[in-house]
Amino acid sequence: MTNYFRSNVEAMASYVPGEQPPRGTQVIKLNSNENPYPPSSAALAALKDIDGEWLRRYPEPYAGEFRQAASKVLGVPSDWIIVGNGSDEILSIVIRACAEPGRKVVYPMPTYVLYRTLTEMQAADILEIPYKEDNVLPVAELLAADGCVTFIASPNSPSGHVVPSEDLRKLASELSGVLVIDEAYVDFAQASALDLVQEYENVILIRTLSKGYSLAGLRLGFGIGNPKLLDGLFKVKDSYNIDAIACKVATAAINDQAYKNVCVAKVKASRTQLATDLKQLGFRVWDSHGNFLLTQPPAGNAEYLYQQLKEQKILIRYFKQPGLEDKLRITVGTDEQNQILVEALRNSIASAKI
Repeated sequence: MTNYFRSNVEAMASYVPGEQPPRGTQVIKLNSNENPYPPSSAALAALKDIDGEWLRRYPEPYAGEFRQAASKVLGVPSDWIIVGNGSDEILSIVIRACAEPGRKVVYPMPTYVLYRTLTEMQAADILEIPYKEDNVLPVAELLAADGCVTFIASPNSPSGHVVPSEDLRKLASELSGVLVIDEAYVDFAQASALDLVQEYENVILIRTLSKGYSLAGLRLGFGIGNPKLLDGLFKVKDSYNIDAIACKVATAAINDQAYKNVCVAKVKASRTQLATDLKQLGFRVWDSHGNFLLTQPPAGNAEYLYQQLKEQKILIRYFKQPGLEDKLRITVGTDEQNQILVEALRNSIASAKI
């Protein structure tokens, strides 16, 4: 058989996203950290108001309308923002611009495994440094590695913990490469590292509208960084990477902060209640600053419970990888969805003991 692919592509494993059932399938979907509430009515109105002329022509190449709106919300100049087809594209742009064979990409584990996939695409060297006990960031080891790119997700997935600001500041001030702080779940947390972007030229913050804004299907994310850093990233960005519809809808959504904040407050309240309910079932539940919970079943039978729930059309996330084999990541749903989940878990645990 002819080998069509580069050797590193041939050898790498594909990233496996959470299961996406066909549209119309009746499931309780708590496996991909989607927001359980609908998008802003302003975003839906913008979608209905699409002008056919916007589709006939190429979109504005830098998503200028969205950059202006995000600039006002975040209090940073619009030229400090780069927009992507989901935050995953911003991660990819950073890797394409900075990583190559012989250069290291570094991050703590466990974390978002797409960092590994993107690095393997570029055939760059990978250094995965385990988190210390209680999710303490291995700062000294990360500094010693001094990668061309260092990824830190905060809040992190699947653990849900936030990296202390003093740890991020130390990395920003001492690393010679790019520090990527992935804040995909920041809307559900108490603090952000936005101030580091304005202090350190080598820092880029990654944000998305998939989580807090209920727009995972739209695919729009963005990075915030010093224009000197963004200049290099723009060189490898696709010419027209953000379509006109996504830009228009995302602009309406980010302008509607009041609605986003209401939905986030509901998710956070449900997160607290779900954690309490799971602990009453005997689960270990880690404190979370995201819209999900990392949990450990009382008998450690995570894969069994995952399969049991799937048979009942309830999807949660099971990672069959070192350190996570006995754990489950559960997206916070509506209160009704969460109660159905808890009851299903209660019954599955009871049946496993029979």
